[in-house]
Amino acid sequence: MRIEHILTLSQWLSPAFPVGSFAYSHGLEAMVEQEWVGDAAGLENWLCDILEYGGGSSEALFLNAAFNAGDQAKLYLIDAACRAFASSKERLLETEALGRAFCAVTSQIWGELPKPLAYPVAVGAAAVREGLPADLTTQLYLQAMSSNLIAVGQRLLPVGQTEGQAILHRLTPLCMQIAKANAHADLDMLSSAAFLSDIGSMKHETQYSRIFRT
Repeated sequence: MRIEHILTLSQWLSPAFPVGSFAYSHGLEAMVEQEWVGDAAGLENWLCDILEYGGGSSEALFLNAAFNAGDQAKLYLIDAACRAFASSKERLLETEALGRAFCAVTSQIWGELPKPLAYPVAVGAAAVREGLPADLTTQLYLQAMSSNLIAVGQRLLPVGQTEGQAILHRLTPLCMQIAKANAHADLDMLSSAAFLSDIGSMKHETQYSRIFRT
């Protein structure tokens, strides 16, 4: 592993990278509206479930599948599966919009990706092209996902900056564990059991007052 790998991934997965991830709450805004998540402990528990049983695990699997695809035809099949696996209209919007933005920026700087891809598929495809390690890419992807959702929680809940960083620190071993568990990239093992989060995402579609797109 070279220092350039870490720096490239830090750039791609930084909040400053213009994919617009700050605009998406992954259904958390509806969870707060329904009072299913109400404080820092609830936010951390929700994030653990998302990472281990929901979008975190499935996106790690799609990222690694894209990394190991080997050819463009298989990559497109993985991309189609990722879109089909979205549990709601808004979750599909989220992965498509983030992926489209990621592909647009990376294509201009690092070289063109085959076409706009769903977000985790795009990251996996870009990573293998740049010779980045799959395990580190997945770990940092999950950490960035967690960090963004903690920032969402801080806008919606009484969660301070230090408390948010403490949550992210405690989630780091889980990000590493999930990355390792999904390194095999076998889509036959694809699953999700974060049903309440999926319902929250669906409820957000008709929520009257909201800050985030999902």
